[in-house]
Amino acid sequence: MRSRFLLLAAAAVAPLVIPQAALAQDVPPVTLRPPAGAAQPAATPAGQTPPPLEVDVTGGISAPMPIAIPPMPTQAVVQTPAGSTDQLGRQLSEIVANDLRNSGLFTPLAPARLRSITFPEVTAPAFDYWGGSGAQALVQGYIRANGDGTLTVGCYLYDVFAQAELTRQGFVVPPSDWRRAAHKCADMVYTRLTGEGPYFDSRVVYVSETGPKGNRIKRLAIMDQDGANHRFLTAGSSIVLTPRFAPNQQSIVYMSYVGKAPAIYVYDIGSGRQRLVVQNVATTFAPRFSPDGRFILFSMATGGNTDLYRVAAGGGTPQRLTTAPGIDTGGSYSPDGSKIVFESDRSGGQQLYVMNADGSNQQRISFGGGRYATPVWSPRGDLIAFTKIAGAFRIGIMSPSGSGEKLLTNSWQDEGPSWSPNGRVLTFFRQGQGNAGKADLWMVDLTGVNERRIPTPLDGSDPAWGPLRP
Repeated sequence: MRSRFLLLAAAAVAPLVIPQAALAQDVPPVTLRPPAGAAQPAATPAGQTPPPLEVDVTGGISAPMPIAIPPMPTQAVVQTPAGSTDQLGRQLSEIVANDLRNSGLFTPLAPARLRSITFPEVTAPAFDYWGGSGAQALVQGYIRANGDGTLTVGCYLYDVFAQAELTRQGFVVPPSDWRRAAHKCADMVYTRLTGEGPYFDSRVVYVSETGPKGNRIKRLAIMDQDGANHRFLTAGSSIVLTPRFAPNQQSIVYMSYVGKAPAIYVYDIGSGRQRLVVQNVATTFAPRFSPDGRFILFSMATGGNTDLYRVAAGGGTPQRLTTAPGIDTGGSYSPDGSKIVFESDRSGGQQLYVMNADGSNQQRISFGGGRYATPVWSPRGDLIAFTKIAGAFRIGIMSPSGSGEKLLTNSWQDEGPSWSPNGRVLTFFRQGQGNAGKADLWMVDLTGVNERRIPTPLDGSDPAWGPLRP
């Protein structure tokens, strides 16, 4: 059953609004209302004007906000295909807490400092208690099993000092998607308190690696951004490289060697079918969809020269975009599709260039020491991430004009950045030293302070962060 995430406006308790066709086919209308007899949140004390509750996103983890996220109660304990509703309530709050903690901007209270809440308390918090806990914000919610087999998850955010509700959302999901409801709850809190866009309810596709360094088995794998719901997409019978999501998230474009012949494929996530786009023309590299999904950008080597090409997403004759001597590769579109950033060694070493989407007006933007590779444009359009090679490999960012260069990591070999849907976080892969060096997936925010490893079953490389899920 396809998920339906039904949102409730924060301004008032009102029926969830979704298309009527969807109501008729999937789930009945649902209204998230306070339980009967529940008190409303207390108003700000007379004569006091509480400061706005917000998080400084530029300060990284220097002063993360204390936040309380007690287990979510249930009206009645019901067994579901995902587990009992009381167990799911505890797990939901844990996922919300982990998401917010991993952002580096919040410090969830330890479980020992959390009190269990009853169902009526969801909309009538014990502000006196939470005020003494040190928490500045409070997230409470509930889970309910519905008669049609779906689950309703309610999520409420409160300002503890002002004793006021800030926002709320409700989600109706099949049991298989209960984790997504937790991620969407965390996104609601993150967005309301930071002013930034959401990113927790998203996925990462990457290359899973195993075996000796000189003879690696490489498979496509996909997972939630926190490492959960991991699954392999290909069997590893042929090498796969540089997977990238389509804008609609329904497919992935990637490069593969079948019988030592490079080719570009599109993999349909829902059906598992693969479709050949470009084959046996010449060595091809780093395919990537245009923002509108109409084209696939890639580089191809012909006659001793490597240039950028684009081809219709359905296949056809590739169109050449660059003609300069040397190697032009690693292209990435701007969010509006009007420009492309790429790397080229036409000046004698790898540097970054920007051009119009038709290949005109090519201009170099990187001028620092060392080499620059794997550029990728932020979904917000304000920054370009890249790999800086100057002895070590490090992840950096700069403006599209080349100004404001900043390095975010400082390890031996970090490369292949990819942006979160809100343009605030980057995922990349880190290679250990030596022949047995392990490759892992990592994340770092724009401050360069909050850095963490993403758990994967095997080694991982070439990560690509997908758009926010609908």
